[in-house]
Amino acid sequence: MLPANLVVLVCLAYVAVLFVVAFVGDRRARKNPAGWLSSPLVYTLSISIYCTSWTFFGSVGSAAKNGLEFATIYLGPTIVFVGWWIFLRKLVTIGRTYHTTSIADLISARFGKNPALGAMITVLALVAITPYIALQLKAISASFQVITFPAGAVAAAAGSLEPDFAIAFWLAAGLCVFSIIFGVRNIDVNERHHGVIAAIALEALVKLVAFLVVGLWVYLALSGTPEEMFRNAPVSLLNPQQSFGERWVALCFLSGAAVICLPRQFQVTVVENSSEEQLRTASWMFPLYLFLINLFVIPIAMAGLNFLPEGTDPDLFVLALPMAEGQGSLGLLAFLGGFSSATSMVIVSSIALSTMISNHIIMPIAMRFSMVPTGSSQNVRSFILVTRRLSIIFIVFLGFVYFWISRTSDALASIGLISFCGLIQPLPALVAGLYWRRATHGGAIAGLGAGFLIWCYTLFLPSFEGAFVLSSDVIEHGLFGWSWLRPHALFGLEAFDPLVHALFWSMAVNSALLIGVSLLREPTPLTRFQATLFIDIFRRQTESELGVIRRTARVSDLRQIADRILGPSEAVQLFEHGAAAEKAVIASDELISQVEQRLAANVGAASARSLVSRVVTDETISVDELKRLAGEAEQIRAYSAELERKSRQIEATAAELAEANERLREIDVRKDEFLSQVSHEVRTPMTSIRSFSEILLNNRDLDETRKLHFLGIIQSESFRLTRLLDGILDMNLMEPGMQPWEATSFDPEDALDQAIATCEPLARAAGASIIRRRRARNARIMGSRDQLAQVFINLISNSIKHNSNAEPEIAISGGTRKTVYELRIADNGQGIPERDRDQIFQKFYRGQQTRHRGVGLGLPISRQIVERFGGELGLSDAKIGGAEFIVRLPLHQP
Repeated sequence: MLPANLVVLVCLAYVAVLFVVAFVGDRRARKNPAGWLSSPLVYTLSISIYCTSWTFFGSVGSAAKNGLEFATIYLGPTIVFVGWWIFLRKLVTIGRTYHTTSIADLISARFGKNPALGAMITVLALVAITPYIALQLKAISASFQVITFPAGAVAAAAGSLEPDFAIAFWLAAGLCVFSIIFGVRNIDVNERHHGVIAAIALEALVKLVAFLVVGLWVYLALSGTPEEMFRNAPVSLLNPQQSFGERWVALCFLSGAAVICLPRQFQVTVVENSSEEQLRTASWMFPLYLFLINLFVIPIAMAGLNFLPEGTDPDLFVLALPMAEGQGSLGLLAFLGGFSSATSMVIVSSIALSTMISNHIIMPIAMRFSMVPTGSSQNVRSFILVTRRLSIIFIVFLGFVYFWISRTSDALASIGLISFCGLIQPLPALVAGLYWRRATHGGAIAGLGAGFLIWCYTLFLPSFEGAFVLSSDVIEHGLFGWSWLRPHALFGLEAFDPLVHALFWSMAVNSALLIGVSLLREPTPLTRFQATLFIDIFRRQTESELGVIRRTARVSDLRQIADRILGPSEAVQLFEHGAAAEKAVIASDELISQVEQRLAANVGAASARSLVSRVVTDETISVDELKRLAGEAEQIRAYSAELERKSRQIEATAAELAEANERLREIDVRKDEFLSQVSHEVRTPMTSIRSFSEILLNNRDLDETRKLHFLGIIQSESFRLTRLLDGILDMNLMEPGMQPWEATSFDPEDALDQAIATCEPLARAAGASIIRRRRARNARIMGSRDQLAQVFINLISNSIKHNSNAEPEIAISGGTRKTVYELRIADNGQGIPERDRDQIFQKFYRGQQTRHRGVGLGLPISRQIVERFGGELGLSDAKIGGAEFIVRLPLHQP
């Protein structure tokens, strides 16, 4: 063992070096921002924060237990960075162009600067990262005991180390102090944290060198021949083909997504990026770093299995091997490597999360309830800085509490993968936001919420093994005792292990809801605009809201907000655009956009938009400008959709015109037939009248009998002509708005009796029988009795004239139903063909099978009369063998 005081002294000295590096880095960056601290090398080393104590200690433990599975955690990030041109380049360019402060800020800005979306991602990240911070505290606590406690190595060998909460507490306190001093000195989170990044880069070198030195020592001094090294190797390592399967694929996907979505990775990869050259170098240097830090994982794992007592915790092989061989200095170097791995992760994660908590939770709540100080600008800036510093303390404290409550469970053993699964839930929204214009904030919120809940239920809460929220009974038998709700076999899916199972369901439901909800509603104009800027970033890097979002605000109001958040000096610089701008009362769109962008760098896009919206008196989005900014593919799609819509309209209009044309042709034909028939009908009686009149005038000596005969013919033909003209007149009088009669109350059965009496001679001449069935008693209607009698005459005479039966019969029955008088006139003729039923009541139309060539006015006139009574005239649908007309008239209630 090593003296505890020595180890503490070395740690303090190491921390002091980190403070010096951070301090010097900040000073050099202020003098020369483009110096070596912004070099691709430092940028790449900062990305290596991905390698935490889980890597330094856990990779060896994973190799000893599961063989080559540990490699998946590094294959995923390697694939992402090697293929940086596909996704990372676009993501980093967007972050650099639009001054993104965090992953929550980027996603909320893409979806219309939605504050709820940013808050949801922040809460999700806080919950998922807390156990990961606890994992770092546990790793340092355990490693400190191994090298300092007299029984530390023995306890490590027996796998029975108890957590030391005092060590974890003071470590957490020290990390809070460092993060606050060097990570939260300015509210502008887009100001590069050069000091912190320099310290992180140094820690990356320390942990790499420490692991390589321990690995070389193990390989050269302990491993011996390859046969000896693999003597106690697990089956999974000797037969690597057994490791490949759905878990292998799932872990590769999980780690590849994590290197993008982890708050600390987004901070160093996107927020701290200043040029594409940095990313270009990191695309090959970071995979090389991952390869080197895992180069001796298998030799160390095999040496631990061969030389350490059975039951030794594999996660502590890196420390236990040097200590067991009496290599104290080598053990101290290994401890510093693990210390570096853990502290760098906690520092950057707390800085990134404090920004997210301040911008997306505290500031929106403070503005909503007017809690933001209204005094000087220093008060506002101090308020924001205090909230971020308190957030760092809160984050690290949560990790410590989780470490404390998990002391009796084995939850921390696999907490790295559990946290990864929770932290990648924003991935579907992130990918959709960068490539799918149709994605909406509603879809993103629905997907994130569902994915987070499924992750909690299927993986996070069960990791406590019944000690927190979910009981052991629920984990084993399912919620409410329903087996299909078992956390590790949701909906009956039992083929996967818990991690793959949770990853499958959370990602599937998350993506499905994102797509489904987005398709239900159209994106808002602001969301469409943001989608255009993000998706077409390489063509729109110089575009801004200018010309698209047109807003009106007073310069004095904007100046007041800028003074409070940015400070007087920066506000003066921002508003100094010449005398014209100084004297302007109403701010230009350009000035409003510039103020909002500067505010976004301090409080996030959503909060900045909320602040500016408070002083904006009018805001519109120019559709023309929005169309101009749309990509060519979007324009083509929009034009195509518009052309298709207009084409359908033209087709519909053409169909209506064709139908109207057809009706006009039919009416024209009927008109010609009508005029021909009328002229024929008129010409026939007129010819008779003229002929017999001439006979009477030219033959004055005719006897009285012949004179009376000729006069009777003239009178009969005159009546016939009168009836024809009356029909034409009645047709015109029935047009809407004309009232040719005075309405009175009468019994419709009296009109029916009159009609039957009139038609009886016609029936006798045709050999037809009129059968009177049921009568209506005491029925009264409003209208004209003569007009209704004319309707009944038309219907009865038609039934007689068009009845081709050898023994024609016309059955008439009347009655009342509630408030309606109903009369049915049926015959036993051939009926009305289907093709004629829809047209029989049209003017000038005559049935195609009729034997009588009338003018086609009787039924149209009858229907118009009945409708003027407020009733209806139609054909019965009943199959009775002939035609049946139904007259329904409203009863009059005196």
